[in-house]
Amino acid sequence: MNSINLLLAIIILLVFFIVSFFFISQDNHVLLRQLGLIYSFIIFGLTLLLWIFFNNELGNFVLVLYLPWLSVFNIYYSLGIDGISIFFIILTAFLIPICILVSWESIKYKVKEFIIMLLLTELLLINVFSTLDLFFFYVFFESVLIPMFIIIGVWGSRQRKIHAAYQLFFFTLLGSILMLIGIIVIYSQIGSTDLQLLNQTEFSKYRQIFLWLSFFASFAVKIPMLPVHIWLPEAHVEAPTAGSVILAGVLLKLGTYGIIRFMLPLFPYAVAYFTPLVFTMCIIAIIYSSTTTIRQIDLKKIIAYSSVAHMNYALLGLFTNNTQGIEGSLFFMLGHGVVSSGLFLSIGLLYDRYHTRNLLYYGGLVQTMPIFSIFFLLFTLANIGLPGTVNFVGEFLVLVGTWKVNTTVIFLGAAGLILGAVYAIWFYNRLIFGQIRLYSLQRFVDVKKREFHVLFPLGVLSVIMGIYPIVFLDTFSLSVNNYINLI
Repeated sequence: MNSINLLLAIIILLVFFIVSFFFISQDNHVLLRQLGLIYSFIIFGLTLLLWIFFNNELGNFVLVLYLPWLSVFNIYYSLGIDGISIFFIILTAFLIPICILVSWESIKYKVKEFIIMLLLTELLLINVFSTLDLFFFYVFFESVLIPMFIIIGVWGSRQRKIHAAYQLFFFTLLGSILMLIGIIVIYSQIGSTDLQLLNQTEFSKYRQIFLWLSFFASFAVKIPMLPVHIWLPEAHVEAPTAGSVILAGVLLKLGTYGIIRFMLPLFPYAVAYFTPLVFTMCIIAIIYSSTTTIRQIDLKKIIAYSSVAHMNYALLGLFTNNTQGIEGSLFFMLGHGVVSSGLFLSIGLLYDRYHTRNLLYYGGLVQTMPIFSIFFLLFTLANIGLPGTVNFVGEFLVLVGTWKVNTTVIFLGAAGLILGAVYAIWFYNRLIFGQIRLYSLQRFVDVKKREFHVLFPLGVLSVIMGIYPIVFLDTFSLSVNNYINLI
């Protein structure tokens, strides 16, 4: 068994699993949920085997598939993995069964379509993280919008769900049109969109600047950066809990992944030219979103604006162009995928009980939901980067990498971390402690067995990754060094 067979098996099985649901009755909800959970666990197990059998001694791609699609135009469906992409594939496969479990009771209609959308999202995301062709990256990058649009628009929790779905769709689509223009320009010059060929190509300085701007416009929306961030809080608020988990856990990483995969190695001159601009935009976004978070009273908006700050902090590390900064950014992205998912799952758990996300209705939950309070404390501490938790490692490495490039940026970035601790502690204190609200006592139910099984692995992982990060960093290092050499 090797990585070639495993990645192909994962993609083929996902297609087979999705097709199999069309032959199951719409009314058999129990069977649909059980099969969806079993299928997602099988895929997750295969991704873990992919990591176990992964052997990349040179830091280059392990080529999996090279299939002619439009050979006349020199476009190939090619798949490959390296030390960077493998963890994002595992993260995707890890979160899908959690999404199915958390939706076990809350999704009551069109269950078959909902599970199909989750598995389709997983299939598209795995292709995004493993494709080695720029054309197919764009295709899968945009195709992920379709199931997410449907998940928010059909199973969203409030009346503005259609508005939020369209906002997500059009913001991302408009940014990606510019990237499509950039891809056409690259193809017209090289005659190919193969990534490994493009890595050996040198573009002129002016063309790099144009291409950098076209790609950055698309990736900045996905991260998201100011001022194209307003779709994210709206999408989170209206999405079901599973939709928020996928959004925060994986989809926000598509922008930063695209930057390290394409922009950094292909446009080194433009990256150096625009680094001061990116640093400035990131610092503004971190401080603005952190202060905006303090003003929010919607539970989901608090976590959503927090995600904007964290993803812009991860972007700082990518543009340091050194090992510590890039590895810290990658690790921080993985940590954010775990911690933010835990926070959104916790908020979804409260919403299922009390059917409101207004912070003013909550208080004193530690007396009515003690187990929930412990889990939420763990995710809150991890979110602010307490030593011994996953986000601390990523934050520390990003700070070290940034220190080597610009000392002013590191102080402003650290100020954003302090603001992050302020809103996180304030949020936890108002939600968990304080005066007991009558609303909180109407339906006193602590964490159920199924919910415990959802929260526990995320809580354990947020601690294990913080205590023993070297397992992940060792796999990153060769691929990151390879990228730095390309830059």
